[in-house]
Order: sequence, then C-alpha cells, then structure tokens
Amino acid sequence: MKYFSVRKSWILVFAIMTIFTLAACSSDETGGGSGEEPDEITAWAWDPNFNIAALELAKESYEKDIKLKIIENAQDDIVQKLNTGLSSGTMKGMPNIVLIEDQRAQSFLKAYPDAFYPLDEYINPDDFAAYKLAPTSLDGKQYGLPFDTGVTGLFFRTDYLKEAGYTMEDLSNITWEKYIEIGKDVKAKTGKDMISLDPNDLGLIRVMIQSAGSWYVKEDGTTVHLKDNEALKKAFQNYKAMMEADFVKANSDWSQFIAAFNSGDVATVPSGNWIGPSIEAEASQKGKWAVAQIPRLDMEGAVNASNQGGSSFYVLNIPGKEKAAEFLAETFGSSKQFYQDLVLDVGALGTYKPASEGEAYQAENEYFGGQKLISDFSKWMEEIPSVNYGMHTYAIEDILAAEMQNYLNGKSLEDALADAQAQAEAQLK
Repeated sequence: MKYFSVRKSWILVFAIMTIFTLAACSSDETGGGSGEEPDEITAWAWDPNFNIAALELAKESYEKDIKLKIIENAQDDIVQKLNTGLSSGTMKGMPNIVLIEDQRAQSFLKAYPDAFYPLDEYINPDDFAAYKLAPTSLDGKQYGLPFDTGVTGLFFRTDYLKEAGYTMEDLSNITWEKYIEIGKDVKAKTGKDMISLDPNDLGLIRVMIQSAGSWYVKEDGTTVHLKDNEALKKAFQNYKAMMEADFVKANSDWSQFIAAFNSGDVATVPSGNWIGPSIEAEASQKGKWAVAQIPRLDMEGAVNASNQGGSSFYVLNIPGKEKAAEFLAETFGSSKQFYQDLVLDVGALGTYKPASEGEAYQAENEYFGGQKLISDFSKWMEEIPSVNYGMHTYAIEDILAAEMQNYLNGKSLEDALADAQAQAEAQLK
C-alpha cells in the first residue's frame, strides 16, 4: 500500500508540474515568445523597389551589428495578418518592425494599444513633417516612426501646356476651378485629355479635402463628417465638373492609369510624389514634364499642398523591441546621410525634415527639365495640413464611392452626402 501511495503522490506532483509548464508556455506565446532577446529581428513591408529597398539600405548603413530579416508581404496581407494575430491575443509569429499605411494606423493603435512599443525615448517627433504625427501617435505617445511622404504635386506636360498658351506660372497657386478652366482650353487647343480618373477611386477627393484641413471624420477621429462638410461638398462639385468637362480619360485599374500618361494621352497627373518614377519610366518623354504645386479648394484656409498615401514604421511590443527601436532611430530617425542615400539610390522621399538641407535634396532632375524636384516637394511637404484620419477611412470611402456614382447620375449633392452620412453612422456604430 505504501508503494502505491508514494507512486500516486509522484504522479500527482508530475501532473501539477506539467500543468504549470504548459501554462508557462502558453503565457510565453501570448506575450510574444520565450521572453528572451532574439538573435534576429524581423520586419514586414511591401514594395521591393521602395519600402523594402529602403529597409535594405538602412540595414547596410547601420553601424551596429544586427541580424535583420526583411519579409515582403502585400499591404493587404499585412493588414490581414496583423488583425488576425493581434485579435487572437497572441503575438506569436508577429514581426518586430511593421510598415503600416498612415490612413490605417489609428485602427490598429486604438484597437491594440498594448501591442505597440512607444518610440518617444528614441526619436524626436518634431524632426518630422507635422502632418505625419497625428496618425502615428495616440494618447500623447509616439508609436510610429514617420517614413515616406505622399506630398502631392501637379505633374504636367510642358509641351502640351505651352501649345495651349500656358506656363508653370499659370499653374502656380491656382484653385481646382481654375484647373478645370485651363483643362477645357488645353483639350480644345491640343485635343489632349487633361487627366485620367477612375470614377470608383476617390483618391483625388482625399487630396482635395486635406488641402483644406478636412477629412471624412471630425478632429476627434470618430464623428462622421460628410453631410455638412463644406470641403467635401466642393470636392464633389469639382470632381463632377471634371467628368462633365469632356477632358477625362477614364481608367479602371493601375495599369490603365499608368498607360494614360506614358502613352501621351493626358496633359497632367495630380498625384503623390511617388508617381514620379512611373512617369520617368517612359524615356521618350524626358524633358517634357514639370511639377507645380497641387491646386487647392476655393475656400478659406485651403492651401496648395496636400497628401496622397504615405506610411510609417512601427515596433511591436515583443522581445527584440529595444533592438528594433534603436535600429529605426539611428537610421530612419536621425541620419541625414541615410536620407541623402535614400533619395539617390532608391528615389524615396522621407519626412525627416533635417535631411532637406543635404545636397541630394538640391539636385536637379534632368527628366523634369532640370527642376529641383526633391527640394520643391520637401518645401510643399511642410505646408500640408494635419488631419485626423480616424479609424474608418476606407469603410467610409466605399460608401462615398457609391454615392459619387449616384451624384454623377443626377442625384442631388445634398441627398448624396446626407445618405452617405446616415449609412456611415449606421455601419460604424
């Protein structure tokens, strides 16, 4: 009997130890792994020719030894993987560094604030373009390291505009109404369309309203702001005026959009600065392009500067976070030389303001007629109004896109925006 009693006691002890061991393992998985500092840190990003190339350059320029594994994911895949992983309550398999588009950032920060590592002790937020700080911070803490800018410009064919009697000066400091007036004249005198648009893509609407310091939500980032949004009303009106002016070459996807200007069919491309390399891809048009400031809405407070796109780097709150934060801080967060190399080697324009003093930013771009393009974009970047993108940009825009079609087909603007407001409020409760 004594033997069996002792045996049962050891079995019980072993079972209890096993339970505690399994619980500890489960806890480690939830907390992001073993709790030990990893030998290698990982980064998720998209676009091998831009964001990933920038990370590779940062890795090469980093003066400390670091094992950085850069994993390419499509942007939508990153969004899905983050949501799936973070919502499950486990950080297992998550990267140390992740790139997130600025207009999606608040949805992650507000839903999973404990999952991200604050960078306040590593970078000076004031060194970056002011408009990038609202989407990358939360409750007074800076979580994102602001990276690339979506600063916009009005890319235009100098030969087409000259044929119609216009110069760079005529395109400077203008409203969208003036742009439409010029567009009609260009079409009449040259036969060329002024712009290529996808009626289901409201990227240009975003450009218009941010130039007036407005967005789809109010400054609190949550209150839907469509029905009584004066900037949005004017943007819709300008968009419809373009469609009715008979100078829009319609497109339905990215390849058709690129083909519209590479083929010489359109005279202007109002877009984020990142479109530059796609324009330069058509070597036969070298010297025939220039870039003016983006038009503004005709209303008080609007400026000839806006944003389209842009993303920032975030560090997840898992083992290796200090290494990851230090790596970002000493490259993207403080190195002027790194940003000179970034412009020259990758063609990427960051939002780190001190870098604009470097020689690479003053270089003349021969494709664009010798214009100091990076310098111009850097100046315009600092004029971009800061807005709170909130958590639901794309959900609201899906609603607006449908109402835009209704508006173009005859529905009154007031009814279109009122219906969009009601739908958005109901959907985002």
